[in-house]
Amino acid sequence: MAMVEYREQGGIAYITLNRPEKLNALSDDMYVALCNALYQLNDDENARVGIVSGNGRAFCSGADVKQRQLRPREELGRFGGPASRQGNIREPIFRSSHAKPLIAAVHGYAYGAGLKIALYCDLIVASKGTKFQITEVPRGIDGTPFWMLLTQRGAGAFASEVALTGRVWLAEEGAANGVVNRLAQPGEHVQVAESLAGEILKNPPLGRRRTRGESIRNAPEESAPVGRFPRECARFCREAGPGISRSLGSWKTNGHAPALRAWRSPGYWAPPLPRTSSRCMARR
Repeated sequence: MAMVEYREQGGIAYITLNRPEKLNALSDDMYVALCNALYQLNDDENARVGIVSGNGRAFCSGADVKQRQLRPREELGRFGGPASRQGNIREPIFRSSHAKPLIAAVHGYAYGAGLKIALYCDLIVASKGTKFQITEVPRGIDGTPFWMLLTQRGAGAFASEVALTGRVWLAEEGAANGVVNRLAQPGEHVQVAESLAGEILKNPPLGRRRTRGESIRNAPEESAPVGRFPRECARFCREAGPGISRSLGSWKTNGHAPALRAWRSPGYWAPPLPRTSSRCMARR
């Protein structure tokens, strides 16, 4: 059974996460399969729009903690964090030579990496009651990339709230704050995404490609900023890098990862990180 299914019909590519027994939690192998499916969309001459969805009770519950995140501290340092060894899923989505729009059809849960996949897509359709969460923050891991992606969608103060608190929020709240484009009745998220894809397909291909191509070129990198002071914020991100690495090491060695695996609250929280130089935030 393929962990990620791909099929094309009527100009729409259906990319389906297919690990329902694990709520589509992303293992390394599944991560690679998803990237390959996105590249397949890129190369498929018949597909003009992609819909990413999940089988079972959830879109994606996040990373497979047992398989991907319980790694030696040295390995975390080498690979830059508890992420896949196979690269960044942003690459096949944002470097598409054909600039094909992607729609996330979300239901159940979109936590952590699942939320990031949805935010990487151009449009989000979500079933009512779908739960979202930046799970990295409660684990003591930097949630800045999520804040940037949410802010890019115009979420503003809402992005800051859910990034700093790490709380669960519903699709209805996301729609009210511009994160979710369309709400669907439970079980109808893929059909609503198909309807949205049909509206996109009515437009001439050149217009679609130019519009999406420009949005890709102007999209901020995860490590780059959005907002009023891009260069200053970029310097802040670079200078904060060592601190982020320390937080990952603390998360690994001080009980957070084993506690998460056992579904219990960690008994230790790392001390505050050293304050970053204020020079990086000075406007020039």
